[in-house]
Amino acid sequence: MTPIEIFEYKQKWKPGYVIRLHSDLRSEAKDYCKVQMLKHQWDVTEYTNSYEDTWVFENRLDATSFAAQWDERFINQ
Repeated sequence: MTPIEIFEYKQKWKPGYVIRLHSDLRSEAKDYCKVQMLKHQWDVTEYTNSYEDTWVFENRLDATSFAAQWDERFINQ
């Protein structure tokens, strides 16, 4: 997929399944998503709140797996 095709595809399924994660975990979270999912299946918006990034996923299973990777203190605060 080209970048514009990825963008348009994401617009069709958003808002999808939302997980809020502490911004200190951003780098590790991006690495996890890049390995576990295709680029068009997830997206991140940085600093949606103080020390918080919002991650959205096309599939519920991907969102559940993503949330399970982190200590519950750091998700959906």
